[in-house]
Amino acid sequence: MNSEFVTVASFSDPLSAEITAGMLRANGIPAQVFGQSSPYPSINAVIDSVQVKVNAGDEQAARELLARETKENEAE
Repeated sequence: MNSEFVTVASFSDPLSAEITAGMLRANGIPAQVFGQSSPYPSINAVIDSVQVKVNAGDEQAARELLARETKENEAE
Protein backbone atom coordinates (compact mmCIF):
# COMPACT_ATOMS: atom_id res chain seq x y z
CA MET A 1 0.00 0.00 0.00
CA ASN A 2 1.32 3.43 -0.95
CA SER A 3 1.45 5.78 2.05
CA GLU A 4 2.25 8.89 0.01
CA PHE A 5 -0.24 11.75 0.39
CA VAL A 6 -1.42 13.90 -2.52
CA THR A 7 -3.30 17.19 -2.42
CA VAL A 8 -6.75 17.02 -4.00
CA ALA A 9 -8.06 20.44 -2.91
CA SER A 10 -6.74 23.73 -1.50
CA PHE A 11 -8.62 26.38 0.44
CA SER A 12 -8.02 29.69 2.12
CA ASP A 13 -10.04 28.72 5.19
CA PRO A 14 -9.92 25.62 7.39
CA LEU A 15 -13.72 25.23 7.59
CA SER A 16 -14.07 24.63 3.84
CA ALA A 17 -11.19 22.17 3.97
CA GLU A 18 -12.77 20.28 6.89
CA ILE A 19 -16.13 20.11 5.09
CA THR A 20 -14.46 18.71 1.98
CA ALA A 21 -12.40 16.20 3.97
CA GLY A 22 -15.54 15.13 5.83
CA MET A 23 -17.41 14.57 2.57
CA LEU A 24 -14.55 12.43 1.27
CA ARG A 25 -14.45 10.42 4.52
CA ALA A 26 -18.23 9.92 4.41
CA ASN A 27 -17.74 8.37 0.98
CA GLY A 28 -15.07 5.94 2.16
CA ILE A 29 -11.98 7.94 1.20
CA PRO A 30 -9.67 8.69 4.14
CA ALA A 31 -8.70 12.37 4.01
CA GLN A 32 -6.69 14.74 6.17
CA VAL A 33 -6.41 18.51 6.39
CA PHE A 34 -2.93 20.05 6.33
CA GLY A 35 -1.74 23.62 6.62
CA GLN A 36 -3.06 26.62 8.38
CA SER A 37 -4.75 29.87 7.66
CA SER A 38 -3.52 33.30 8.53
CA PRO A 39 -5.36 35.49 11.04
CA TYR A 40 -5.28 38.17 8.33
CA PRO A 41 -8.22 37.64 5.91
CA SER A 42 -6.53 39.52 3.07
CA ILE A 43 -3.66 37.02 3.08
CA ASN A 44 -6.07 34.07 3.11
CA ALA A 45 -7.86 35.47 0.07
CA VAL A 46 -4.60 35.29 -1.89
CA ILE A 47 -3.03 32.08 -0.60
CA ASP A 48 -4.78 28.71 -0.51
CA SER A 49 -2.69 27.40 2.36
CA VAL A 50 -5.08 24.79 3.78
CA GLN A 51 -4.93 21.54 1.84
CA VAL A 52 -7.01 18.38 1.76
CA LYS A 53 -4.83 15.34 1.15
CA VAL A 54 -5.59 11.69 0.49
CA ASN A 55 -3.50 8.56 0.01
CA ALA A 56 -2.02 8.41 -3.48
CA GLY A 57 -4.05 5.25 -4.18
CA ASP A 58 -7.29 7.14 -3.49
CA GLU A 59 -6.44 10.21 -5.59
CA GLN A 60 -8.47 9.31 -8.67
CA ALA A 61 -11.59 8.37 -6.69
CA ALA A 62 -11.29 11.54 -4.60
CA ARG A 63 -10.91 13.79 -7.65
CA GLU A 64 -13.89 12.14 -9.36
CA LEU A 65 -16.05 12.60 -6.26
CA LEU A 66 -14.99 16.24 -5.89
CA ALA A 67 -15.73 16.87 -9.58
CA ARG A 68 -19.21 15.33 -9.22
CA GLU A 69 -19.93 17.42 -6.12
CA THR A 70 -18.74 20.59 -7.86
CA LYS A 71 -20.89 19.88 -10.90
CA GLU A 72 -23.95 19.20 -8.72
CA ASN A 73 -23.41 22.41 -6.73
CA GLU A 74 -23.07 24.46 -9.91
CA ALA A 75 -26.36 23.02 -11.22
CA GLU A 76 -28.26 24.26 -8.16
